[in-house]
Amino acid sequence: MCFADEAGQSLRPPKARTWSRRGRTPTVTVTSKGSGRVNLAGLICLKPGRRTRLIFRMLIYRRRKNERKGFNEAGFARLLDAAHQQLGGPIVLVWDNVNTHVDTLMRSLIVARPWLTVFRLPTYAPEHNPVENVWSHLKRALGNLAPCTLDDLAAIIRSRLKQMQYRPDLLDAFLTHTGLITDSRST
Repeated sequence: MCFADEAGQSLRPPKARTWSRRGRTPTVTVTSKGSGRVNLAGLICLKPGRRTRLIFRMLIYRRRKNERKGFNEAGFARLLDAAHQQLGGPIVLVWDNVNTHVDTLMRSLIVARPWLTVFRLPTYAPEHNPVENVWSHLKRALGNLAPCTLDDLAAIIRSRLKQMQYRPDLLDAFLTHTGLITDSRST
C-alpha cells in the first residue's frame, strides 16, 4: 500500500521561530534570484513484514520556455514504476484528486499497469495523507535557511528526504498520525 502526494518549495524559506540575543531581531536575507521552484512527488509505502519506505522524485523548475512546471502524468507513472520495481509486488495507491491524477491520460496509464489499484482520498483531506506530514516535517527543517540557488535548495531537500528515508520510525509516526493505520508493521 502506498500513499502519494506532491509539494514544492521556492527559494523563499518557510517562516520559523529562532533564537536571538535579547533586543536583536534575527533577520534572514533572501535572494529570490531565478525565482524557480523545486517540485517533489513522494510515496510512503507499506509492505507486510518490511519497514515503511519513503520513495520520492524531484523536479527543478527554472522558469525556462517550454519547461514543465510540475509533475505530469508521465512523471507520476515513472515514480509508480520505480516503486513497483523497489517493492517487488502489486501496489495499492491512495492519493488525492489533483487534476493530473484524474484526467484521461492518467487513467489510461493506470489501466496499462495491471499491478496497480488506485483509491482516491476525499476532495480535501490532507489529514488522511501521511505524505503531507513528510512535507510539513521537511518545511520545518528548511525554516530560516536561505539557499542562494535552486541547486543548493535541491541538495538540501534531497539530504533532508534521504535522512527521513533512513528513519522508518518517523515514517510510521506519520502514518499513525493520520488515524487510518495504527500499526504499520502488521499491515
